[in-house]
Amino acid sequence: MEPVRPLVDAYVFEWLSRGPLRREWFFEQANGNCRLMGPFAAQLAETAATWRKAVAPYAEQAARILWQGRAKKSRFALPTRLTQTRRSFAKVSNFVPSVPPVPKTQPRCPICGAAVTISSTYCANCVPAVNRENLLRQAKLGRIATHTATAEARRAATHAKQVAALRKWNPSDLPKWLDDDTYRREILPRLAKFTVKSIRLRLAVSHPYATLIRQGRVIPHPRHWLPLAELTGFSY
Repeated sequence: MEPVRPLVDAYVFEWLSRGPLRREWFFEQANGNCRLMGPFAAQLAETAATWRKAVAPYAEQAARILWQGRAKKSRFALPTRLTQTRRSFAKVSNFVPSVPPVPKTQPRCPICGAAVTISSTYCANCVPAVNRENLLRQAKLGRIATHTATAEARRAATHAKQVAALRKWNPSDLPKWLDDDTYRREILPRLAKFTVKSIRLRLAVSHPYATLIRQGRVIPHPRHWLPLAELTGFSY
């Protein structure tokens, strides 16, 4: 076993790096010995065929050394029932014995250690908690970013621009047929066909505000009614 121990150790170290250990995999005896539970032991035992192939050449080499050192010699060579090396030599003249590859370990959840699919990082039980933590962390970073000097300056510039546009707007420029009822009945239903970006660019407003306008959760200022009517193609 010692010559192939590096292969086994590499497999164990890779398996340990996949995620945490689970309590139900082990149990401790009264004398302090730690034993493996049945399902976990069965999972590890599935790799026995790989280690059998790796140990076979060394076992046959040890048997060959003992066979050659015996007192009574024989003209027959020792058979290689484990590796079938002699049979392979007979079939292929340039046969080179290969080392079996170390089996791939199954991915595990880094939180609870449960098995996960190859394309996933966390198990189905831990994904909601991870997503919630990520959202809270991103929300915290977003709140911090909105209170920087740059963000404050951008908000001040946007507010000044909107105030200037509001002062410049003349209510008499609004057509008499375009009132609150017409906007709600004719223009608002048509906004669902347009993207938030098109509404934002048309009105020169923020993306969240354009989203609220498109959803009908906010009725924009009357100075925006005519540009929205032109965007939707509605005319009296």
